Amino acid sequence: MSKVAVVFWSGTGNTEQMASAVLEGAKEKGAEAVLYGAAEFSASMLGDYDAAAFGCPAMGDEVLEEDEFQPMWDSCEGNLNGKKIALFGSYGWGDGDWMRSWEESCKNAGAVMVCDSVICNEEPDEDALSACRALGAALV
Repeated sequence: MSKVAVVFWSGTGNTEQMASAVLEGAKEKGAEAVLYGAAEFSASMLGDYDAAAFGCPAMGDEVLEEDEFQPMWDSCEGNLNGKKIALFGSYGWGDGDWMRSWEESCKNAGAVMVCDSVICNEEPDEDALSACRALGAALV
């Protein structure tokens, strides 16, 4: 059985909804999947999972959330080589530049991106939630 970590930070609940859909998709595909807030996850836990999905909304000038998510992400980034991962998040402005930058850092770290990242403007609609469930399934 595949083990999948779904790690997220959410300020308004939008990215949390997406994380729940990713978790649902992984579980429906038969994975042992666990949901973590960014403050609950650390780099030392990454090795316990076959794959991981990371979710964070765009903040400020299209960057990752800086107080909880970014420090956790920075600690994990050095352990991504060969790891199956997927990314997701919501935004309220801009055009998704934060996700393109995040994807590039993952590729540079040697992560295996299992599918296209999922982003949505503001609250996820059913299409976005469906894409998140497919993202979770792709990790299995």
